[in-house]
Amino acid sequence: MNTITHHPEQLVAANNLYINYDSFGDKSHPAIVLIMGLATQMIYWDEQFCKLLASQGYWVIRFDNRDNGKSTWLDSIPPPTSLALLTNAVFKRPLGATYLLSDMMQDTVSLLDALQLESAHIVGASMGGMIAQEIAIHHPHRVKSLTSIMSTTGNRKLPKPSAAFSFKMLKPPPKDVDKAVTYGMHVWRMIQGNYYPFDQPKVLGLITRALQRGFNPAGNTRQLAAILDSPDRTKALNTLTVSSLILHGEDDPLVLVACGYATAKAIPNAKIKTYPGMGHTIPSQLYADITQQILDHIKAS
Repeated sequence: MNTITHHPEQLVAANNLYINYDSFGDKSHPAIVLIMGLATQMIYWDEQFCKLLASQGYWVIRFDNRDNGKSTWLDSIPPPTSLALLTNAVFKRPLGATYLLSDMMQDTVSLLDALQLESAHIVGASMGGMIAQEIAIHHPHRVKSLTSIMSTTGNRKLPKPSAAFSFKMLKPPPKDVDKAVTYGMHVWRMIQGNYYPFDQPKVLGLITRALQRGFNPAGNTRQLAAILDSPDRTKALNTLTVSSLILHGEDDPLVLVACGYATAKAIPNAKIKTYPGMGHTIPSQLYADITQQILDHIKAS
């Protein structure tokens, strides 16, 4: 791989917030925007993953979503209580979220504006995939291609994680930073599945770095509320004409692979590839294959 320039982090004004981003590659090349998921910062897009994409002639941009990392935190908005989250999960009762996925979509579109990008190849993982879908629905002219990874349509009738797994995931994260490291390691072990080895030093380093960049449990809960209160996108996805690729782990315990198939079914002419043994993380052993799938998809768009 040729030497890839890593441009340092910057804050830009976007959608009445400040969004923190960095990038890889030549800024004159076509842009790929990577959108990360719930409670996960931009650094969860591994540098090696980003450089593999950039090495094929792309400018790769990753950023912290609102309420996460170094982007604006909406501290004035109290997060939903654990009881409210449980009630929503059981009875589908709205949480009254102050912002929705559509607002997070607008953050991304405003970031494109700030970077003077008329359009980009949009890649989202988990919640990031939901945001990417929202962009394709509401701003199709800004999306050169769509890649939705380990995500879903928002249809609450799709298969869900086991009750025991859901209960563990709904437990509020600790507010103490030291305990948050242990909690983060535990969550990663749960969601990555059992096929690929758990790379403890790498995951520990990533979680520690993320906590040093910004520790915002309330923001994580507000993001979750945005997901839960946002509407089903299935009918809107039926109208898409953008070239779309769906990637999903067959052993995903959080967003089950059935959700990936539902997404592919909802989007006309979407292609899907699933990965045996892959859970709700992107293992380094699959970086080469997944980035090549994205690149082939982009080039064919």
